[in-house]
Amino acid sequence: MHGRAFDDPYIQGERARIPYELQKMPNGSVGIKARYLDEERPFAIEQVTGMLLAKLKETSESALKKPVADCVISVPSFFTDAERRSVMASAQVAGLNCLRLMNETTAVALAYGIYKQDLPALEEKPRNIVFVDLGHSAYQVSVCAFNKGKLKVLATAFDPYLGGRNFDEALVDYFCGEFRTKYKLNVKENARALLRLYQECEKLKKLMSANASDLPLNIECFMDDLDVSSKMNRAQFEQLCAPLLAKVEPPLRAVMDHAKLQREDISSIEIVGGATRIPAVKEQICRFFCKDISTTLNADEAVARGCALQCAILSPAFKVREFSLTDVVPYSVTLRWKSSYEEGTGECEVFNKNHAAPFSKVITFHKKEPFDLEAYYTHPNEIPYPEPRIGRFTIQNVVPQYDGDNSKVKVKVRVNIHGIFSVANASIIEKQNVEGDHSDVPMDAESSCKNQGKDEQDKMQVDQEEGNHKNQAEQPTQADEESEQHGGAETKTASGDKPDHVAQPVKAKAKIKSIELPIQASLYRQLGQDFINSYIENEGKMMMQDKLEKERNDSKNAVEEYVYDFRDKLCGVFEKFVTEEESSKLTLMLEDTENWLYEDGEDQPKQVYMDKLQELRKYGQPIQERYMEHEERPKALNDLGKKVQLLMKAVEAFKNKDEKYDHLDPAEMEKVEKFISEAMNWLNTKMNAQNKLSLTQDPVVKVAEILAKSKELDSFCNPVVNKPKPRMEPPSEAQTKANGEHNGPVNGQSGAETKPDPAKDNSQQTKPSGEMEVD
Repeated sequence: MHGRAFDDPYIQGERARIPYELQKMPNGSVGIKARYLDEERPFAIEQVTGMLLAKLKETSESALKKPVADCVISVPSFFTDAERRSVMASAQVAGLNCLRLMNETTAVALAYGIYKQDLPALEEKPRNIVFVDLGHSAYQVSVCAFNKGKLKVLATAFDPYLGGRNFDEALVDYFCGEFRTKYKLNVKENARALLRLYQECEKLKKLMSANASDLPLNIECFMDDLDVSSKMNRAQFEQLCAPLLAKVEPPLRAVMDHAKLQREDISSIEIVGGATRIPAVKEQICRFFCKDISTTLNADEAVARGCALQCAILSPAFKVREFSLTDVVPYSVTLRWKSSYEEGTGECEVFNKNHAAPFSKVITFHKKEPFDLEAYYTHPNEIPYPEPRIGRFTIQNVVPQYDGDNSKVKVKVRVNIHGIFSVANASIIEKQNVEGDHSDVPMDAESSCKNQGKDEQDKMQVDQEEGNHKNQAEQPTQADEESEQHGGAETKTASGDKPDHVAQPVKAKAKIKSIELPIQASLYRQLGQDFINSYIENEGKMMMQDKLEKERNDSKNAVEEYVYDFRDKLCGVFEKFVTEEESSKLTLMLEDTENWLYEDGEDQPKQVYMDKLQELRKYGQPIQERYMEHEERPKALNDLGKKVQLLMKAVEAFKNKDEKYDHLDPAEMEKVEKFISEAMNWLNTKMNAQNKLSLTQDPVVKVAEILAKSKELDSFCNPVVNKPKPRMEPPSEAQTKANGEHNGPVNGQSGAETKPDPAKDNSQQTKPSGEMEVD
């Protein structure tokens, strides 16, 4: 539904297949009716896809634990410009920066090729692989040439009207007819029953792919409280779907013709998409290529994996193996133009079918005034879209040269990385300060392009972008290069004849300046920026509303959870800590709250649920605290008792003159002993009082107080008791020298004093024999 008008025949055909209602939007596009905040509202397709992408973004961020901004989105290879621009608008609505719109079969090819280690080298003959993607609603085929680190799409073909759902519809139609005869039921009048039949037929189709015998179809309470049953086998199914199976071969033949390849040139045929699991489809593909098909790729995830790899390649945050990718233009594109001063129109095909993309071309026009370029698809019958026009591009501010001649206007047309056509930029070549006579460039671009002859080749310059990341700067044409070599203008005699080769003429000089021209684009079915901005604003509001609604539901769930949890514990772990009177009162309160939640409290503001929870906690918290205190108190008391014992041992050891503590200050140790004594008295007093209380009474001493006392004991006593012994200073040089003199000469040495050589490193000097190291 992207990029299509509500009145589009395709949209009208889809209306019968979907269980929801479509509506025409103010700009003529398709909208989907939905109930939002108890109100029927239409949402544009861009908004609906934006919601889906926003949800995927949220899921990704949750899994990655980091924000997600960039993405690569896959689209069918047969999407036109209008459809692609619509998907890009959806990405904007979701707050995503789409790095690339990627054709689905190209994404599959990337997922296949980037992990291959045995691809031929760049200078060798490439390996040709066919990718067949038969999904839920479309059939696409592409031929790709692989070299090491390089993928080039050679050709694509497709059938947008063949997919897995068509096989489901064949089964649905068959069973609808059978149930009408057998049970007198008109299934297509009941949307719910029809949807159930679609689901069961899809299951049956999958079962028949694995089993050739008769398989039953049973649906209970299907319609009008009737149970229905039937059966089908694979042979019947293939006979039923014979017209659909006949559509498998034509795109295969077309893609081979476009790529100019023979069957023997193909190394492998890779299939993806759920519908390729149908045995008859596999058989058709095998029969055409006369070789077995390969299923090395994940049929359901290959496209998403390819997009993820492309996103990693385009992102600077990931280091990925170098792998260049060249896609193709799915439809040929033609430019048409006309002039108000000249009769007739000119046109030329700027991109042919399966032309390499992304790609830029520069066309040179000779004009005196602003002009329009109309872009359209050359063969309207080839596109699955009712409108062949792409858009109109007005090149503005074109004026004659100073002498009244035509100005040279260079226009760059481009198919970008998203597969979208545009007139990227335009510039006028202005000549100034000409000395003498000169001749202007002959022949208007209109006649040359219209005739599609040799002259067109003289007027068009191709600037191919290698890969996806080159800049778009124009290269000079051959004429420009010559003018640079000859000083900026060709030299001619005053009479206009050719110059005499014997007498060398004086070369004329001219300044050439390139001036950028503004371009006004009017694209077919282009969603205006004001619409996009309003969709972005609405999406932001709805996301905020979702957040508020989630908080409201969380508050409601918290009340419900508290009711069930506390009621269970009242009869369990809390039973010993609550009086009979308190238990009866709380049970009644919990029961009333539960009834309120499913009646008047079904839909209340967040604050009402928070107040209700607070009220319940006011009565339940004391009981919960008694239980928690009772559970945690023994451990806290045990830890405090151990600390007191260790400190008392240290005090006793100090009193007994233990050398381990002989460096401690007696006054400080006296304070420690006093502090320990006070802590023990506090502990005994509190525990005696606590032991007199029952479990249903609030505790005298809380775990937090015991932990605080333990921390206080650590902070006051540990620095004193664990104070390290002071380090002894090593002997001075004078003492060392004196020791050395008293020791006398060593055997074999004279008694004379030996002075160290200052030139030598002190570390190499031996220590005097009388020196002692003390720790």
